[in-house]
Amino acid sequence: MIQKNKWAWAWVPTLYFTQGLPYVMVVTVSVIMYKKLGISNADIGLYTSWLYLPWVIKPLWSPFLDLIGTKRNWFLFMQLLVALSFLAIGLTLPTNIFFITTLACFWMAAFASATNDIASDGYYMIGLTEEKQSFFVGVRSTFYKLANVTGQGLLVILAGFLENYYGDNTKAWSVTMIAAAGLMLLFTVSNAIFCPKFESSKAIVLDKPNSFLEVFTSFFKKPGIGMALAFILFFRLGESQLVKMASPFLLDPPEAGGLGYTTAEVGTIYGTIGVIMLTVGGILGGILISRHGLKKWFFPMVLSLNIPNAFYAFLAITETSNLGAVVTTVILEQFGYGFAIAGFMVYLIYIAEGISKTSHYALATGFMALGMMLPGLISGYMQEWLGYDGFFIWVVLAALPSLILLKYIKYPPEYGKKRAS
Repeated sequence: MIQKNKWAWAWVPTLYFTQGLPYVMVVTVSVIMYKKLGISNADIGLYTSWLYLPWVIKPLWSPFLDLIGTKRNWFLFMQLLVALSFLAIGLTLPTNIFFITTLACFWMAAFASATNDIASDGYYMIGLTEEKQSFFVGVRSTFYKLANVTGQGLLVILAGFLENYYGDNTKAWSVTMIAAAGLMLLFTVSNAIFCPKFESSKAIVLDKPNSFLEVFTSFFKKPGIGMALAFILFFRLGESQLVKMASPFLLDPPEAGGLGYTTAEVGTIYGTIGVIMLTVGGILGGILISRHGLKKWFFPMVLSLNIPNAFYAFLAITETSNLGAVVTTVILEQFGYGFAIAGFMVYLIYIAEGISKTSHYALATGFMALGMMLPGLISGYMQEWLGYDGFFIWVVLAALPSLILLKYIKYPPEYGKKRAS
């Protein structure tokens, strides 16, 4: 019989760090890099948003991870492939066709990262009991976001330092991407050491689908799945656009409507206080759900995700570049994101309950990625059309669909609550 919860504190943090790092490098750090290399906002929003596609369509191949091999082997191989993709980006940046070659490498990293997500999430759901899944959802979301902050914080700080050191943005970002490859490889080795090989257990057979087609039909037959998918699609409608244009907003000069911060300053803001508040928000969200269940906290969590968008609108409208105001905005954004995503991930785990939970979770997160990709595709055009002030007002209004749909989705009120011994 499978031994649940084995060595969880050793492998949950590193597993989700290596899930978060490639994601943030592909969808967020690429934005900053291309901005510093002279690509327009419209092209940045369009081409980097298409990089969400692998996360959208990953359910198409998720059953193969159930049917072939172990999830541990899958995520270790995918993490290695991501490291090689980052290395290739670093080596091809100095070429004359860097935009095409680096986009191709980001695509390879995106497909590998999406597959890594499927395997990692399946490993997590198989290896932990329901109450431990709820408890550790704060830990996993925190380390996932810590990886994000490492990417858009520490690595961006490094890039900013190297920009000044070399006087050459291309060389600076080349070295930075090679450093990201080394970091990814280091954590891949860590996962190889600390993730238990428990998938040889006969109990794992219960999680395998009967057929490829059965995975999809059983998912769409779940009660209330239509409303659930609508909520998943709209949950991050505002954030999906904010995340694309927040860094350009901070980096653009005042005459373009931005705040005129340097690359290193943007990295520092996200990589210091933001890390602390993110950690607090993510862990607090997981603890509160494990104590009281999802129902009590889901509405405050949705609010915490969207209220900080209004502070970005305030900065843009008033043209406030005051460091205290900017840091406060990032604090609220990071805490709110960590707090909200803890609840959202517990809800996705609930949606995936039953046989084929790995593939069903991949389907749920695929719809989540679609909800990130589609608004992101137009974010750059919306910003150029409305200006930063009008754009952030639009982002604030984009919170309304998720707040309305939250009232109509169904789930056990105490789902995720730790059971009494």
